[in-house]
Amino acid sequence: MTIRPLTPAIGAEILDINLASPEIAEQVPAIRAALLQYKVIFFRDQSLTAEQHIAFARHFGDLEIHPATPKSQPNPEILRIAHGPESRGQENYWHSDVTWREKPSLGSILRAVKLPEVGGDTLFANMHLAYERLSPVMKRFCEGLTAVHDIARVFAKRLGKTPDDLREKYPPQRHPVIRTHPETGNPVIYVNTAFTSHIEGLSAKESNWLLDHLYATAADPEVQCRFRWQVGSLAFWDNRACQHNAASDYFPAKRIMERVTIAGDKPFFKASP
Repeated sequence: MTIRPLTPAIGAEILDINLASPEIAEQVPAIRAALLQYKVIFFRDQSLTAEQHIAFARHFGDLEIHPATPKSQPNPEILRIAHGPESRGQENYWHSDVTWREKPSLGSILRAVKLPEVGGDTLFANMHLAYERLSPVMKRFCEGLTAVHDIARVFAKRLGKTPDDLREKYPPQRHPVIRTHPETGNPVIYVNTAFTSHIEGLSAKESNWLLDHLYATAADPEVQCRFRWQVGSLAFWDNRACQHNAASDYFPAKRIMERVTIAGDKPFFKASP
């Protein structure tokens, strides 16, 4: 396979590969190494069925079932994300997936099913590089902090639940503001606009200011890449190392994506020696 980086900061396309091949297992170590190095990797011209999409993802770990997936769906591992004239895209903010879980995901594999003629790109930000661009004093301050992540901030309305009912099933979780990547050992900013409600031990004003400051680090073009989708394209991102933002500039055209998510582990912070 051939690897072509997208930017110096993050992202690479992997060419000359067939993810549906019976021999794909032999290439999984190289794919995983590329994921760790580039944070998000992209594949073009892949003709995968839903079953093949799931099978490829299983090479990297157990799969999650998202609460937004209909219970009657044949393949519950697939989260279908569809927007069009009746539903504007709602993923157009910087975020990491499912940080409201005790053990947020390792990563997600997103496949393009139907696309607008133009628009609907997805942007990705390297949150280790974002951390490295903080001042030394800010790094030390953030490394001792814990943030609360709450599913109800996004999904109470979408799932037709009251926040309290949803929190009863999925209690808010406490994660370090700076997490240590479990495979690379790199420190990563781990708060996001979607699910982080507040930072413990700070006043509301202090918490809001610091969160806004950390959220803004993802918006720096020098830590980003931008991916233009084609039908048959896949993106595989390391949810522990990057954030993403799906532009909804295509409204009211239709965009349909399918996501399979790989289960992860509990975030932790380990200070450097």
